[in-house]
Amino acid sequence: MSDTPTCDAELDASGLNCPLPLLKAKMELNRLASGAVLKVIATDSGSQRDFRTFAQLAGHTLLRETAEAGVYTYWLRKA
Repeated sequence: MSDTPTCDAELDASGLNCPLPLLKAKMELNRLASGAVLKVIATDSGSQRDFRTFAQLAGHTLLRETAEAGVYTYWLRKA
């Protein structure tokens, strides 16, 4: 897909339940420079609500999210 953002780092949180995907994403974002894009792969359906809320509260930009066959992928741009 051409509309998929390029990412600077990737985190595979497959198999982890809330709030672990989000906690791991927060730790990964802390290592990245402002403006960097983190791609997160999760299998927990609750992660959709978590990542949307987290992006709003923390000021990060949720560039894109996909849900396909129980796999949720997020592209977050660090504030």
